[in-house]
Amino acid sequence: MSSIDRSQSVGGTRTYEVRTYGCQMNVHDSERLSGLLEDAGYVRAPDGADEADVVVFNTCAVRENADNKLYGNLGHLAPKKASRPGMQIAVGGCLAQKDRDTIVKRAPWVDVVFGTHNIGKLPVLLERARVQDEAQVEIAESLEAFPSTLPTRRESAYAAWVSISVGCNNTCTFCIVPALRGKEKDRRPGDILAEIEALVAEGVSEITLLGQNVNAYGSDIGDREAFSKLLRACGKIEGLERVRFTSPHPRDFTDDVIAAMAETPNVMPQLHMPLQSGSDPVLKAMRRSYRQERFLGIIEKVRAAIPHAAISTDIIVGFPGETEEDFEQTLHVVREARFAQAFTFQYSKRPGTPAAEMDGQIPKKVVQERYERLVALQEEISWEENRKQVGRTLELMVAEGEGRKDDSTHRLSGRAPDARLVHFTKPDQEVRPGDVVTVEITYAAPHHLLAEGPVLEVRRTRAGDAWEKRNAAEKAKPVGVMLGLPKIGAPEPLPAVASGCGCD
Repeated sequence: MSSIDRSQSVGGTRTYEVRTYGCQMNVHDSERLSGLLEDAGYVRAPDGADEADVVVFNTCAVRENADNKLYGNLGHLAPKKASRPGMQIAVGGCLAQKDRDTIVKRAPWVDVVFGTHNIGKLPVLLERARVQDEAQVEIAESLEAFPSTLPTRRESAYAAWVSISVGCNNTCTFCIVPALRGKEKDRRPGDILAEIEALVAEGVSEITLLGQNVNAYGSDIGDREAFSKLLRACGKIEGLERVRFTSPHPRDFTDDVIAAMAETPNVMPQLHMPLQSGSDPVLKAMRRSYRQERFLGIIEKVRAAIPHAAISTDIIVGFPGETEEDFEQTLHVVREARFAQAFTFQYSKRPGTPAAEMDGQIPKKVVQERYERLVALQEEISWEENRKQVGRTLELMVAEGEGRKDDSTHRLSGRAPDARLVHFTKPDQEVRPGDVVTVEITYAAPHHLLAEGPVLEVRRTRAGDAWEKRNAAEKAKPVGVMLGLPKIGAPEPLPAVASGCGCD
């Protein structure tokens, strides 16, 4: 096929689709990729149309079968690409950073491969691939530009990610992410606050501070209290109603951060604190720099300062060498900490990590049995903790797309300040995503709450106005349709990895 043929667009306008795998950092990077493509003149393909001119895979390398999923999806697109002149496929993200030339060798119909450090090059690489009629592989070894300096197509008009750092200085034996995203690099506080203020001016009312190890912020700029200062500074931004962050590391979770959370009204009473294991020997083998006593001490301090805080966690079951006694220690921590929610994973070898080569790999049958016991215990605790919410009056930020049965049940959904999902009776008056409603909780399930009575109050917000304006503009576009607004607040963690690519 000639380069002229390859440059022909389908329907006169080149459309794109970004498929995202992995953690919140990848979700945020995909917003940048979408922004870059739209800035270059591309238009988002209609939802479900399956006809994008450019398909971009933003990949994750955390799970053992990540490459199998990618190549399966690429194989599915191969005949489609062969029958459609001008179609292009690009692969970026952590798996691209790791595998590099392997991707083009295994899937020679891929046009562009780019890494985690040079996402800003995507439009240029696509054009170069068209002109030169050959695959372009470009992997930068260090960050070329902080992602927040790039154009963005944010998925929500009212809730936004704000990246405060990239990379990670930890050396957890189960995680390959630091090798792919590099050492931690912090943004200047002034740049972060300027971005937040600009978002609020556009109608955003909730932001989630994002970092691979978010509370280590300041290590790169030489200020150990930089993160707590940043939280307090967010509290002074008029119009910013909700502040969240993900994901912290117990090693860096200091008392000044707890104080800032408790004393800053718009910092929400929610904390995601990755445990990974409750066993000191396993934590040591993982190269986690805390032990059980330290972890439970943090939980105790947070609960003393913020009594209604909802605390969630990540747990890995079946790490190499884990004994039954080790696993019982994890169950002990779960009982003591009483997490509102836990994202539990069976250990999966990450090629290229020290843990993948360790002795004592646990048989699948044993891991499965332990996993089921852990899930059952956490399910019981989650339900008990949710039942404590019955009778409470809560302010919810209204969401779109979180209640899969909302249409059939005539309900709407929203997030409480502590991020619990609440389904509530649809009021007579109009309520838009981004608006705030006050409800009384009447029923609790393990993973959601219900407010079955009438809504007590509806507060129309600038965030709701922003959603309405954006939604009207999207509907008016002749080509390109929104793929759907994200879940309100901190977007729901993806099944593969709950937070920070599993390295927190």
